[in-house]
Amino acid sequence: MSDATKLVAEKRTDFGKGAARKIRRAGNIPAVMYGHGTAPVHISLPGHDTFQALKHTNALLTIVVDGKEQLALAKDVQRDPIKPVIEHVDLVVVRKGEKVTVDVSVHLEGTAAPETVVTLDHNTLQLEALATNIPDSIVVSVEGLEAGTQILAGAVELPEGSTLVTDPEALVVNVTQAISEEALEAELAEAEAEVGVEAPAAEAAAPEGEAASEGESAEPAAETTES
Repeated sequence: MSDATKLVAEKRTDFGKGAARKIRRAGNIPAVMYGHGTAPVHISLPGHDTFQALKHTNALLTIVVDGKEQLALAKDVQRDPIKPVIEHVDLVVVRKGEKVTVDVSVHLEGTAAPETVVTLDHNTLQLEALATNIPDSIVVSVEGLEAGTQILAGAVELPEGSTLVTDPEALVVNVTQAISEEALEAELAEAEAEVGVEAPAAEAAAPEGEAASEGESAEPAAETTES
């Protein structure tokens, strides 16, 4: 991915929740841009264009402020938990030729051998890549893989220009033998049988020190003699 989406922003001087709500009501998104030792710049981004641009993970953006362009990546995107609305964006300044560390999603392609189950243990891998050439995804083929096959991060073919940061020994894909319907039914039947044959608990012994049953005479009191 090398093309940066251009967003024309406006500097803002009002801060706080009230100011942010006002910006969102106007159809824009409050944001802050920082990095490379520069002072944070508080800006307002165009709502629709920003929402569309940030549908892509690790989207490279060209932020235009007062006629000056600055490359940036979205470091943190705060979204409304219910509505499809972006509430705030943190942008980190990047430069051409600079390498950045990013999380890139893993996508599987192909079909494993019959009667197998493919598990994706790592949905993303952390890579180091040029800020202007961050891959959209990492494709891993599982075509024809047999049960017992494991693919570690170090064995994954990375996009050109990218370097793996994730532990090379991290398990990415695990191919296991699928359990047959008959075996599953047998396991369920065995579990139900184990529950059904539980013997009722033995009658508990009478508690220690229990009072004598009805009809039994209590131990006579010691006799006293007059002196």
